[in-house]
Order: sequence, then C-alpha cells, then structure tokens
Amino acid sequence: MHRSGTSLVSHWLSNCGLNIGQQLLGADIGNIEGHFEDVDFYRFHEDTLEENKESRFGWVTHPIGLLTTYQTEKLKSIIGFKNKMNRQWGWKDPRTCLFFAHYRELLPDAYYLNIIRDYRSTVSSMIMRDFKHHEKKYLLRKALSRFIWKNFRRKKRLLKFYQDLSEFYLRVWITYNEEILKNIQSIDEDKYLVVDNDALCTIGEQVFDHLKNEWDFDLNYYDFNKIFKASLLSPPTDIDVFVTDKSLQAGAQQLEKQLKNLCIKKTIVAKKLL
Repeated sequence: MHRSGTSLVSHWLSNCGLNIGQQLLGADIGNIEGHFEDVDFYRFHEDTLEENKESRFGWVTHPIGLLTTYQTEKLKSIIGFKNKMNRQWGWKDPRTCLFFAHYRELLPDAYYLNIIRDYRSTVSSMIMRDFKHHEKKYLLRKALSRFIWKNFRRKKRLLKFYQDLSEFYLRVWITYNEEILKNIQSIDEDKYLVVDNDALCTIGEQVFDHLKNEWDFDLNYYDFNKIFKASLLSPPTDIDVFVTDKSLQAGAQQLEKQLKNLCIKKTIVAKKLL
C-alpha cells in the first residue's frame, strides 16, 4: 500500500545489490529520498488505470479486471525484457496490488515481500502528503500571506482535509490490503514474506537472511538503519474520529489483524555464557 515504507525497503534492497530497475522514479515533496519505483512498471500501471478510466494514482476501491490484448502484450514485453537483462530483479510500485491476478499468471515463480502498515498511520500519511502539496503554494507567497496562512488558516484547512479524505483513503487502504491478503492466500507459503512496517528497524537482518538463504537471491547485506531516518516520519493523526461508517472501520481493524498475524517475528537468540 502507498505510504507503507515500500520506498524505504526498496532503497535498502537496492543498496544490498538487488536490481529494482534501470530508471527509477525520483524524489518529490512526499518522498524526499526518492520513490525507488521502476519507471517501466510505474508507467504501465498509470497508463492502464487511465485507459480503464480509473485514477492513474491508484486511488481506486477495486482491483483491475481483464486486460486488453494490447495491455497484456505490453506487460509481457516489460517482464520479458527484465528477465533477459537480469538473472535476479524486482520492482516496487504500490499499484502492483491492483494487478496481482495478472502478475501471478505472468510471473508464476515470483516472490512477494509485503510491507504492512496500520491503517491509521497510512491514511494519516496520505492526507498529510496531499496537504503538503496544497500548502506549498501558500509557503511561496510573501511574508504577510505566509503569516496569515500559518497562524489563522492552516489548522482549519488541515482539519477539512481529514474530514474530506479519511473515509475515502480508508476504503483505498482496505482495497489494497485485501488484494495483498488474497494474493498471499493464492500462492505457496514459501513464496511470500510479510513484514510489519513498525518492525523494519529491528528485523532487517532477518529479512535479508530470508531473501538470501530461503529465496536464493545473491545480495550483500547493507545496514537497514543507515537508510532509515526517523526525522522523516510525521506523527499520525487518529483518523477514526473522521470515519462515519463504523463498519468500514471495523473491517479495516479485522483486515489489519489478519495481515499482522502473518508478519514475521523478531528472532531472539540467547547466547550461552561460558
């Protein structure tokens, strides 16, 4: 799902030596370290969503159905090129979740590294990203306008963003994470790994060992904590107060629980004192 730490993980895997694309999507106001998204897959997802009259950003509440022959052949050519150029490779783009059924068919031997973040933090982060884009124009104005914005208008406008977007983005979160769960249930147990976003800093070595020893990727360990920057995280706002459909909230809580129960746990090794 968007805003779940996938850019951070992709950055780390790239430093470990995994090819995640020749041309990667760069940084912007919502991801100043870069998105680490393969432009080939990124553009395919955007184009296909638009051709299906959906939001190219992936703000949808259902997966993508049948692809046209053209779209299927286009995706096959991207995958074929990657396979020809690299012995091992991967990619990251949250919109991949909307295309899982197609990737299972075209890449039956793929491995899936799933990063799960709680719905409150994810939705709050998405709204704050939207708000930062909105706020940018006010911060570029003259001193008096900036003063009025920061001291009188900003708080009310931010509240309006949460009121208008919390429930919609929660539906998007549910859609993406339902597709993650369906995909997990559709593949062999040894083909996926589920990681809790909150545990990334403590289980980096465990994830690396799984990729290297269980999935046979040729990688070199890079300290995850050299990539992670706590200063880039903003404290989440409790979006539950803005969700009027409480059944939606209950569904999100149940889905989150199901996925987090699948997450790997930190392995604690006790050393015997001699």
